[in-house]
Amino acid sequence: MTHMKDKTAIVTGGGNGIGRAVAQLLAREGARVVIADRGTAPDGSGEDPSVAEGAAQEIREAGGEALACSSNVATVGGAQEVVDLAVNELGGLDVLVNAAGIRRDRLLTQMDDAAFDDVIATHLRATFLCTRAAARVMRAAGGRIVNTTSVAGMLGNLGQANYAAAEAGVHGLTRTACIELQRFGITVNAVAPLARTRLTENLPMFERVKSLTAAHVAPAYLFFASDLCGDRTGQVLAVAGGRLSVYRVVESAGQYKETAGNIWEAEEIAEHWDILAKV
Repeated sequence: MTHMKDKTAIVTGGGNGIGRAVAQLLAREGARVVIADRGTAPDGSGEDPSVAEGAAQEIREAGGEALACSSNVATVGGAQEVVDLAVNELGGLDVLVNAAGIRRDRLLTQMDDAAFDDVIATHLRATFLCTRAAARVMRAAGGRIVNTTSVAGMLGNLGQANYAAAEAGVHGLTRTACIELQRFGITVNAVAPLARTRLTENLPMFERVKSLTAAHVAPAYLFFASDLCGDRTGQVLAVAGGRLSVYRVVESAGQYKETAGNIWEAEEIAEHWDILAKV
């Protein structure tokens, strides 16, 4: 299949896990791929440029076209470098996949500043910086941006205040970017993946799980990155093995108060809560 024929794509976090699976699938579908990955440990420590280069080499050996970039995309300069590499060396930029991530879980009261700040930088700040840099290029001819959020960002999760806050931020960024960029022919969507990778393999829920793989997740990114997506934008597609679902923010029907100047007293809110919250 050639859903990505003659397209150039950037995949951040493309050296491992979900990002690597996505990069490989896009390349098999005909895309020229820039793999951006610093090669850090799962907690974000250290750097190894050979990680990105190894993933790019794997694509080249399979007959595809790929370049590696080990710049830190959580910095303004790093995000611009990877976009410039795609434009200057591969002829343009059609798709950006933001899939870089780290984990540094701690209970809220035990989480230090660095654990919070580093996860926010890797997930949210990097997504913003790469999206901004890519959008400035894509405004001329359109494009597709695919972000990575999570169920934790939608619902929260024990021990992941940093990660959940970052992924909720990615959801808000996705929704705002889709509104602002639609007029330029740029779609902005997000995938909320659940998969066993080096970031998640030590979690209890994955001890005996073999069916939640990065290969299950990658086609969702291909869908949003290709013309199969159509004009869909601002969507969040959740993937957990063979199960797909779409997340939406839903507002209850609510109730309007017509007396006392339309001001609800706190006691009235308590009294009417069940009605106010009913969807």
